[in-house]
Amino acid sequence: MKSIKGPAIFLAQFAGVQPPFNDLESICKWAASLGYTGVQIPTWESSLIDLKKVAESKTYADEYKGKVEETGVTITELSTHLQGQLVAVNPAYDVMFDGFAPGEVHGKPKERQKWAEQQMIYAAKASANLGLKAHASFSGSLLWHTVYPWPQRPAGLVEDGFKELARLWKPILNTFDECGVDVCYELHPGEDLHDGITYERFLEATGNHSRARILYDPSHFVLQQLDYLAFIDIYKDYIKSFHVKDAEFNPTGKSGVYGGYQGWVDRPGRFRSLGDGQVDFVSIFTKLSQYGIDCWAVLEWECCIKHPEQGAEEGAEFIKDHIIRVTEKAFDDFAGGGSDAELNRKILGI
Repeated sequence: MKSIKGPAIFLAQFAGVQPPFNDLESICKWAASLGYTGVQIPTWESSLIDLKKVAESKTYADEYKGKVEETGVTITELSTHLQGQLVAVNPAYDVMFDGFAPGEVHGKPKERQKWAEQQMIYAAKASANLGLKAHASFSGSLLWHTVYPWPQRPAGLVEDGFKELARLWKPILNTFDECGVDVCYELHPGEDLHDGITYERFLEATGNHSRARILYDPSHFVLQQLDYLAFIDIYKDYIKSFHVKDAEFNPTGKSGVYGGYQGWVDRPGRFRSLGDGQVDFVSIFTKLSQYGIDCWAVLEWECCIKHPEQGAEEGAEFIKDHIIRVTEKAFDDFAGGGSDAELNRKILGI
């Protein structure tokens, strides 16, 4: 068994142009003041990190890490959710996903994909320079527009899709392997990797690559109506990162899992601040600790009702209250009789 580290916070939803959210030291001091001990860095936010520089200079990486730690927090992982999304994009989404990339590659899918791949290579090297062992990302998607089997999918389409996805990712995964860092894919609707089955398909297509691992976020499983506790039992050996995010699912006579194109407030499935949703975090923290999963508990705030600063303030204490200090002895050790082979044989009648 092992205690989870934390509390930590993903800075993506908080970074902005207003103080204290507009530069690295200020936002880290803000996080520390709320009781967080770690921060997950969104690498597309230029105000928070120069990814290329951290990747190419160990000296600069050490200075960057020291600057963060001087504020009272440590770096848990780097994140490339936006860049990872662009490793694989179906043409149907070209226009909408162009906004994730710099302007010079807009309308140029091949150049955009190469940019995303290079970003991932930088992320691997930057993570290694910072002494990190896990990295958070998305897989991107070639198949999502076929997620519902109508019209009927042509034979072999899914297999070909995962084969191509693996082809795009394997050079990146190999670089992460050289750097000693796991790529933790957040299983998320809109990604080809969105549940256990699709993760298994991808893992098999990569030849069971040792660096293709999982970022566990139960909120996405609530919205898919997947058993998020059984998921831990099944994939405990693959979970290397953890987003602590709450959600609820309240189907009506008018709308269910697909949401009817409604906004977040009106959807049956919606994200909530910690403690306001339906996720059983007591059981989640128990299972993760029981299985000895060595990860940080990182708040990802996404709520359609509560203000983000309130969510962040409440989240640190919520996570702290759920982290289990695992026991080093059994509760009934006081009644133990020690080890005696002859006594055991006598009790067994042999």
